[in-house]
Parts: sequence; C-alpha cells; structure tokens
Amino acid sequence: MIIVIQCTDRIGLVAGISGLLSQKQFNIISMQEHVDNAEQLFFMRIEVDKTNGTAQLEKDMLQILPEGAIVKINPDTEKKVIVLVTKEYHCLADILVRNYFNTLGATVQCVIGNHATLQDICRRFNIPFYPVLFEGDNRAFEDNLLEIIEQYEYDYIVLAKFMRILSADFVGHFGKRIINIHHSFLPAFAGASPYRQAHERGVKLIGATAHYVTDQLDEGPIIAQQIIPANHSHTVQDMVKAGKEIETAVLAKALKLVFDDRVFVYKNKTVVLE
Repeated sequence: MIIVIQCTDRIGLVAGISGLLSQKQFNIISMQEHVDNAEQLFFMRIEVDKTNGTAQLEKDMLQILPEGAIVKINPDTEKKVIVLVTKEYHCLADILVRNYFNTLGATVQCVIGNHATLQDICRRFNIPFYPVLFEGDNRAFEDNLLEIIEQYEYDYIVLAKFMRILSADFVGHFGKRIINIHHSFLPAFAGASPYRQAHERGVKLIGATAHYVTDQLDEGPIIAQQIIPANHSHTVQDMVKAGKEIETAVLAKALKLVFDDRVFVYKNKTVVLE
C-alpha cells in the first residue's frame, strides 16, 4: 500500500508519521521525504505491507498533520488510463506492449484517435479504439471525446503524440490528470517539420519532455526529461528516429513515476521521489 503526504513543513513530522504507523501496526517497507525550504512544504511517500484499515488511518493521519494537509492512501496500485493518439505509433505501441505484458503499472481502458490510422494496432492488442474525427467544430470534437471518456473508469489520460490543442475548458475538466509528451525543440522550432528546422540550424541535442497538461500550451509541471547528442553526420531522418526513441523512453519513465505515486505537484512544478 502506498501513502503519500503533502503538507506545510514543521519539526517532528517524520517522527509523528512513523510513530502513528507503528502504533497502528503498519510495517514500513520504504519511506522517502523532501522539504522545499523556500515554500516550507513537506512531501513524503511511504510503502507499507498492510492494506486494511485505510479509512481510519487517513483520519488519524490528518489529526497529527498541519492544517490543510493532503493525504492519499492507495491500496490498489494498478491505475487505469485512457490514451489519446493521432497518427504516430511509437509511444502508443510501447504503451500497448507494456500493457499486454502487465509491466505498464496501469491498464489501458481504451484508445481514442482523431485519425483512424492506429486502429489496427489497437485491434491486434484487443484494446477498444474510438475514432473521433475533427470536422471543424472544436467544441463538438471535445464533447465527443468527453462522451467516450466518461464511459470508462480512469485515473489518467495520456496524450501519446495526440496532435491537437485541447481547450482550457476541456483541460480544466480533468485537473492534473492529463499527461503529454513532446520533443524538446519547442518553442524554438514550432510548427511543421521541427526536426528539419533543427537539422538546418545544426542542433546538437535531441530531447523530450513529459509533463502534466495545463491551459498554458506545453508549459505544465514537468515530470521527466531526457536528452541525447546529435552531430553533423545526422540526417533529418536520423534525428526523427532518435526523437521517437527518446519520446518513447521519457513517456514510459514519466508514466511509471506517476503510476507509482512518486510525483507531487505544486504551483507549476513537481517533486519526484524516485
């Protein structure tokens, strides 16, 4: 069972929390904590080997923590996700393979695409696929997305190279439950053919960023990032291939961190207890 705590920092928090768990016969398997001194905030992630008595534990925990504390107790570590895609397959394929072999840390409920390009690969993995084509009316498009999403139980929505900008109203409906992946060339090389633009400029690093989605485009709290070197010998096609590989790796890492309850969000940043 995972317990995550976020609250105002003060002396004695670790002792108080561990003492309460001991009193309630919860054996601690691992405990990680971090203090943001500038914000005076305390973050903790605890794994325990007992899964009953969670409702009372949450009440007791809130009694010993500072006012306004956030406590989440998650006896079921298997999350549920809905994936949104367009035409690029690399991130979706990785998610479907991990889902098939039970290594994703979550179960894929369905895939929704604004093109039908990736319907066949979902069929091969026996995952429901819903094509929702954009026909010029963004409100109707997002209403159609919501209608499908609300048919399922889910913890997170993953944008696996979903190439449409979502409205602030749509994003606000989900809070910090939408996760996106994009290449690191933004904002320098926006628009069409970013890898060609980067190649022409002689860029020496290729990277990717996974982040929570907010109403500020590609500026949400960052979960994971990574870069790899490029040089003059790389063609545009080489850079595109490397970009896809690093996007796949970074999204996989970010999803594992989130599904393992290792990511805390405050203001527009994260604390990640790896």
